[in-house]
Amino acid sequence: MNRDEMYLSLGVSDKVLQFGEAVLDELKPRFAGIEEIAELNQAKVIGAMQKNRVNATHFAASTGYGYDDEGRDNLERVYASAFHTEAALVRPQITCGTHALAVALSANLLPGDELLSPVGKPYDTLEEVIGISGTPGNGSLMDYGVEYGEVPLTGGGLPDLDAIAQAVPGAKVAYIQRSRGYSLRPAYTVEQIQEIVQTVRRVSPDTIVMVDNCYGEFVQRREPTSVGADLIIGSLIKNAGGSIAQTGGYIAGRKDLVELCSYRLTCVGMGKEVGCTLHQNKEMFLGLFFAPDVVANALKTAAFAAELFRLMGFDSYPALSETRGDIITAIRFGTPELLTAFCQGVQKGAPVDAFVTPEPWDMPGYTSQVIMAAGAFTMGASIELSADAPMREPYAVWMQGGITYASGRIGILLAAQEMLDRGLILK
Repeated sequence: MNRDEMYLSLGVSDKVLQFGEAVLDELKPRFAGIEEIAELNQAKVIGAMQKNRVNATHFAASTGYGYDDEGRDNLERVYASAFHTEAALVRPQITCGTHALAVALSANLLPGDELLSPVGKPYDTLEEVIGISGTPGNGSLMDYGVEYGEVPLTGGGLPDLDAIAQAVPGAKVAYIQRSRGYSLRPAYTVEQIQEIVQTVRRVSPDTIVMVDNCYGEFVQRREPTSVGADLIIGSLIKNAGGSIAQTGGYIAGRKDLVELCSYRLTCVGMGKEVGCTLHQNKEMFLGLFFAPDVVANALKTAAFAAELFRLMGFDSYPALSETRGDIITAIRFGTPELLTAFCQGVQKGAPVDAFVTPEPWDMPGYTSQVIMAAGAFTMGASIELSADAPMREPYAVWMQGGITYASGRIGILLAAQEMLDRGLILK
């Protein structure tokens, strides 16, 4: 079976395959840049593991209280080294990125403190954590007396540095969401985050700068903590877990702030000393080791999707020529039919649950119905090829992942094929 026959056996027609082939020359310079960054980040991770003398004893499991779990403790030292921070909290008990963010925010904000979002409205699931939406009295930050403010973005979706300088004095925490959430503003690069950090430091040096780093780890040569951020937070079923970690999240940064986070995650007085790992250590070490290469594959998949659908007449964010701040590509389709067909096509390219047809549904934490294509080895792992969107204007999809570029490419081609088969494109 040759290559064309292989694609045909998966359901990709010659017409769609030709469109896929047409974009490859444009992708070569981008792919070379991605591979260069992956090599640098791989060296960074290996260096962190070598510095902290990772060995087989660190893969052992602990149960119960988890006292004296040297594997867990060393993993946290490795994360701190890789992200150039004083300390890290890396735990399977952190259930998702939003949970990690909730821990970090509630640990560092007390009644009467002010939380400022200098980059506009936060992601949907964080609105209830803060108290912007949801039922009063559920235990949000605002329920506990935390004040909240935000600085609108410029018309181009960029941080308004002058407005930030005016708003941030008095704020205990400045919270920067690196990724775009369900919006079409750009994901912020480390360089753009550095500009925000410098602005905050100039007018309010005691304000804690906290960065939601979800989807951004290892996308660039540096992380936000290398340019002055006090804390970065992320999920292990996204970039940092390299598709190997089965659950968990991390918080890395200043030692005193990380310690406060550990008290919130467990309890005051115990902090990082408790929390068993239940055979998760090896997977979390291995996931971090694989992460730079897996992220590179996700970036290649994202670049391929952006260019393919641009050729078909759809706007993609970011465009191929733009610097990426994360692994996500947003594609504006404009109609629910196109959006649904895309997600259902991506599902057909999954290694798991390819036979399932995703439909819009009421998802916890979201105000609109959400359609989600996610045929993954780890449930909800968005470092694996996935696509999701709220069913509302502008009917754009946010896709991410691809453990390997080859599998990601297949999923994107099948998405285009599904749209073609329904007569929605290339008429």
